[in-house]
Amino acid sequence: MFQDMIQKQSFAQRAQIATHPLAKRLFQLMADKQTNLCVNADETRAEELLHYVALVADQIAVLKTHIDIVEDFTPELTERLTELAEKHNFLIFEDRKFADIGNIVKLQYSKGAYHIADWAHITNAHALPGPGIVEGLKEIGLPKHRGLLLLAQMSSAANLFDEGYVRQTVAMAQAHADFVMGFISQQQVSENPGLVHMTPGVQLEAKRGSLGQQYRSVHQAIVQQGCDVVIVGSGIIQSEDSSTAAKRYRDAAWQAYQECV
Repeated sequence: MFQDMIQKQSFAQRAQIATHPLAKRLFQLMADKQTNLCVNADETRAEELLHYVALVADQIAVLKTHIDIVEDFTPELTERLTELAEKHNFLIFEDRKFADIGNIVKLQYSKGAYHIADWAHITNAHALPGPGIVEGLKEIGLPKHRGLLLLAQMSSAANLFDEGYVRQTVAMAQAHADFVMGFISQQQVSENPGLVHMTPGVQLEAKRGSLGQQYRSVHQAIVQQGCDVVIVGSGIIQSEDSSTAAKRYRDAAWQAYQECV
């Protein structure tokens, strides 16, 4: 059952409240650009990814990447993504979903082929390994002024995220407020207005997808479940006109946000 509406302060007001510098920046960016849309760019070729990002760049607050699916990755790709982010005023979120002990995630975040901490403003992690995962990522990300989202909930059917797990994830975020800027969730899980709630599994209309994916409408995600940023992939990337589709989602998400303020 959904609530009728969750009332919130405006993004501009929350930018003043937020203590995490990147959360503050994101709230202000959304207020200035008038968009709370994150686009999921799951392209497997570098030029296709860059072409797609260029089509949607003016409509988004955040670009979400899975850099490890790009078959022809070179460091030039992340350099060009960074240039686009600066030109069009959006943040880059690498959806890495770290899930290992602290020493390993430090290396995964900073080393290897991708050097994620060097270019991704935001990344995310499961809370399952315990606080060591946040402490490890923080050693790398905090000096670079990065932000971490903790996975509190997911949109896939029959997932194992129960209420106890959500409570412990929120407590972990509170204990590491200097690095954790918010959550990946299906609904608002914290009353702290300085934390961002980003939500996947959103389309213009609620429906069920393949491989256990469950979609809610933009209105449900923002107005009824209290999320701030909607993450959209197939509804835009599989459209015949990605630029127009991105604008439709941007307008729908912004209208839903305005209903709550």
